[in-house]
Amino acid sequence: MARERVNWRDRFPEDVTCVRCLQKRSIEDLDRLLWCEECQAAAKRRATMRGWLAGASLAVVLALYIWLVIQPDLSLIPTGWAATLLVAFYLGSRVARELFLGWERLANRRAVEARPPSADVDSPPSST
Repeated sequence: MARERVNWRDRFPEDVTCVRCLQKRSIEDLDRLLWCEECQAAAKRRATMRGWLAGASLAVVLALYIWLVIQPDLSLIPTGWAATLLVAFYLGSRVARELFLGWERLANRRAVEARPPSADVDSPPSST
């Protein structure tokens, strides 16, 4: 007798609140951590920016190490050193991006993307 495979979404109601932005969404629009697509995209953008900064920092530190410690001759192939710095920048940024994104997903801080509803500017204040 074959049993039906149970999906994790079967345990939740049809509409669920995203834990990051507190907006009600369909369970089909959320991932396993109950993040909506907008919150996932925002987290990826933040991780990407932090990753590029970390990659640039790594490339600068490596350039200083090459310039001050290794002290290459100008007769050596300078494009080889430049390629080394570019590869360090790219790989460092990719690894840092994944680490930052993984950390943010692991921490899973509740309601961090939530924004309070804005007050209507055009409506007159209610007097009681």
